[in-house]
Amino acid sequence: MSWLVTGGAGYIGAHVARAFIEQGIDTVVVDDLSTGRKAFVHPEARFVQATILDGERLVEAMRQFDVTGVVHLAGFKYAGVSVERPLLTYQQNVTGTVSLLGAMEGAGVHHMVFSSSAAVYGTPDVDLVTEDTPKHPESPYGESKLIGEWLIADQGRAHGLAHTSLRYFNVVGSGTPDIHDVSPHNLFPLVFDALLGGRTPRINGDDYPTPDGTCVRDYIHVADLADAHVVAARRLEAGDRLEPVYNLGSGDGVSVGEIMSAIADGTGIAFTPEIAPRRAGDPARIVASGELAARDLDWRMRHGLGDMVASAWAARKAAAPAAE
Repeated sequence: MSWLVTGGAGYIGAHVARAFIEQGIDTVVVDDLSTGRKAFVHPEARFVQATILDGERLVEAMRQFDVTGVVHLAGFKYAGVSVERPLLTYQQNVTGTVSLLGAMEGAGVHHMVFSSSAAVYGTPDVDLVTEDTPKHPESPYGESKLIGEWLIADQGRAHGLAHTSLRYFNVVGSGTPDIHDVSPHNLFPLVFDALLGGRTPRINGDDYPTPDGTCVRDYIHVADLADAHVVAARRLEAGDRLEPVYNLGSGDGVSVGEIMSAIADGTGIAFTPEIAPRRAGDPARIVASGELAARDLDWRMRHGLGDMVASAWAARKAAAPAAE
């Protein structure tokens, strides 16, 4: 019996796969390596290089490795780029999920943990986002994640698929120096790349109605997120009833200004960020409650901001020669 992790060679997926292995769960990684890295795959994981659009290959892998459940993280994850490439986004995230669900049905696999996103909320007008906050996605990426949730729920009603979806915001840090965030769009990699390149990081807007004038966001450590996936999988496999969705939120958030100060302290590189104009559509604050996940998935913020910066920086420095 094993669990299959789609997108398990990516930054988040590789951490999730490692968390499963560390808990003694046989793990299969499926990744087409379009953005993932083979070096991120744990040596004890069985690796299948394939796209989730290849339903026949997925069925074959599930049967070959006696898969009992799937953690679905594979997809096109760049919200901004998705506006320019909507068809690719829907192909990877919607058609891909349909393909995966069909393969699971064909192979008799009845448990799924879905990696959803806070992008389903768009720009909420509440101080604290809950699972019931209205969904108004503002990009094809956010729309595709919400459709993914609908597809999985429909499959649950039709064929008894036991499932839950985890929505999260900004994932940072590293659980091992072997894996770092390689996204060209996320804040931590952007700041680290600037510092390593001798450039000054910048903040987009410092005149928001927040304590220090910079945007406030939810930042969670990738290792905490990975642990929540393992708990969700175990509970589904045990036959426990879970909520259809959970927010993995901090409950209080951190400002971009505070992030910059923490990075200066954690890296030992003193800098004063440049202030650039606001970006269109950036809300002042997006923070989520994690109360439901704390109740059911043992969710909590085990790593503080200092840990997030230190672990991310150590992993980025370890990869620096190959990443430059």
